[in-house]
Amino acid sequence: MNDPKSGIANKPYIAACVQATPIVYDVEATLHKTADLASDAAATGAKLAVFPEAFISAYPRGSAFGTVIGNRSDAGRAEFRRYHESAIEVPGPVVSTLAKISNKTGIDIVIGVIERDGGTLYCSVLFFDAIRGYLGKRRKLMPTGAERLVWGFGDGSTMPVFETSRGRVGAVICWENYMPMARAAMYAHRIQIYCAPTADPRPTWLPSMQHIAMEGRCFVLSTNQFNRSHDFPRDFVSTLPSDPDAIVCRGGSCIIDPLGRVLAGPLWNEEGIITAEIDLGKITEAMYDFDPIGHYSRPDVFNLTVDTSPKPAVRFSCRITDWERS
Repeated sequence: MNDPKSGIANKPYIAACVQATPIVYDVEATLHKTADLASDAAATGAKLAVFPEAFISAYPRGSAFGTVIGNRSDAGRAEFRRYHESAIEVPGPVVSTLAKISNKTGIDIVIGVIERDGGTLYCSVLFFDAIRGYLGKRRKLMPTGAERLVWGFGDGSTMPVFETSRGRVGAVICWENYMPMARAAMYAHRIQIYCAPTADPRPTWLPSMQHIAMEGRCFVLSTNQFNRSHDFPRDFVSTLPSDPDAIVCRGGSCIIDPLGRVLAGPLWNEEGIITAEIDLGKITEAMYDFDPIGHYSRPDVFNLTVDTSPKPAVRFSCRITDWERS
């Protein structure tokens, strides 16, 4: 029997990466698709499923949102409004629905969403336990390139690693995986199931995931979307090819073991679900000769300080007046 408090799975289990495209800007339809995909993953015997970055409601590939240096167009503002309206609040009704999907299918879920908080959007990852429900979120620390036009910056308060019956589960999003100190922080949490939702379909992604698995001595589960031009609304203004069948994100989802060996994938040019067996005992075997924050670290030479405090823009303090004291 697994002990969720210890974060140790006492026997191997199946994990899945779900490579798919959402119904862009349509949260309700994407939730229905998520439920179907979670059910399909559960039918493979999987106990954990990782979905892509920005699966709800969209990764707006190819859109400039009407921006050039020094100017934003009215049409671009309207496009941002549309994107904002299709984002979700965390917590909120969509989070509750995802928790129900996890519970009904009996599968733990890690899923990328676009989170709405006031006027700001965040690229976030949500974590669900089939029994305990919603566990928490990770906000992307560093949006890449033009993503900064539409996504805010996360802070150190949402860099969790959760103790679950599937192991210690956390996420590092897309090109955050190229930030050595972000990876080191995850290793310091003794992450075992390192989830890497991404939007990068390049062949260089696979060796990066293999390196991280070797470096962190952890299982790496990386999931990407698969998209064609016709998966985006007809009035979506972008640089995507005009051919509706043109592939604009070819996927590349993969599962890697703690010695860098590819267990499943990479999956290219189609939607699909890949699975692999997770045996957390393999992590101990891999750490025999390399523990990145243990016997192979040099804290006398290298030191990393991680600030995990929230960084709100405005803080309110309450002063007790003399009148209130009396």
